Amino acid sequence: MKKLLLILLVILSACAAPKKCCSQNVNAERLKEFFKFGTFYGAVNGGTSISDVDVFSIETGELSQTVLKTPYDYSIILGVRKMKQFGYQPKEAFKRGLESSFSDAATIGRWKNNLEFLFEVDYKRQEGVDYVNQHHFVRYVSNDGCGKTNCWTHWIAKIEYLEDNFSDIKYFEASERYHYNITSNFSVNIGAAQRLAEPYGYDPIDEWYTAQAFPNASNQEYTAGTFTQLAIEQGYSITFDGQGGVEYLDQGGNIVATSKEVWEAVVVPTVVDEFTQKQREAQDDKLQHSLVVGFDYYKYTKTSWIHAWGNFMPWHYDDGSEYSYHDFNEGQWQDLGVGLIYGHWFNKNLGIFCEGTYNRYWNREWHGFSVGVNYRVF
Repeated sequence: MKKLLLILLVILSACAAPKKCCSQNVNAERLKEFFKFGTFYGAVNGGTSISDVDVFSIETGELSQTVLKTPYDYSIILGVRKMKQFGYQPKEAFKRGLESSFSDAATIGRWKNNLEFLFEVDYKRQEGVDYVNQHHFVRYVSNDGCGKTNCWTHWIAKIEYLEDNFSDIKYFEASERYHYNITSNFSVNIGAAQRLAEPYGYDPIDEWYTAQAFPNASNQEYTAGTFTQLAIEQGYSITFDGQGGVEYLDQGGNIVATSKEVWEAVVVPTVVDEFTQKQREAQDDKLQHSLVVGFDYYKYTKTSWIHAWGNFMPWHYDDGSEYSYHDFNEGQWQDLGVGLIYGHWFNKNLGIFCEGTYNRYWNREWHGFSVGVNYRVF
């Protein structure tokens, strides 16, 4: 994935850079032009995590109290950002790596014939767990060459990769499109999009159960006792003391249960969950190719603005691979992503705003929105 992003970045930067003869001075000028208006930033953010938890227990006939403490949260963010803000976005004094806007999902940015990008790595501890997250974004909008609204040099290339391990999100999407300017504010586009998709329909438990050749395995009558064999294969063990006692040990030799009831009710479900996650993560993601059509509308004044965009994917290429969404869905499906940002000041005191996005990918829906009113007192 990182190699793919690097290759695409080199191609886009080559298209965006001025064509001059090669020399040390020219290369320095190109590098300066490439990062012009960009910002390199580093920031440390932190704060208190979840509150301490009091745990009470009975030991030797007495009540005892233990306080479970969670260390404070922090993040160390390093990045470089070159993205021209829309007129309605607030101007920050410093970049902290926490900037986000619904407009980040828009296909077309404010810059034309200039490369926009974001490369960011976030080392963080949240609720006592360490994570490494990353967010990379590259966009180039070509809008010159013939001075007309319909010109073959009007094209868009956009790539985004997001990895948020706290939320368990890994997202990649790229698109290459031709765009047609109907007016100075409104344009439509068409092209191809590539996205990473998880292996749909893959069931690690069914695969393991069938491979065991249990009696009546075709009936798939799962029980906690059935998965004791799975736990042993994963490194768990069971010891008997000859006096009727039993101990269940994990891979490190630690006792996790001393009765069959606790083993089957607590430990076995954990084993099944860990095995399922491990096997699914071992499967390669699928690269999904899709036809995409979209639109962008942007109009701004100091007292009123509207920014709307949409992307529709009506058809997806079926490469016949195993665990594709085509097989899972038994045919084609339609994906959609739309966004709207609207603001209006009726006078110098009263204003309203409405903004949000809605997405439906692989028949899964998610959205975010914010609406409100402001009244300024002078």
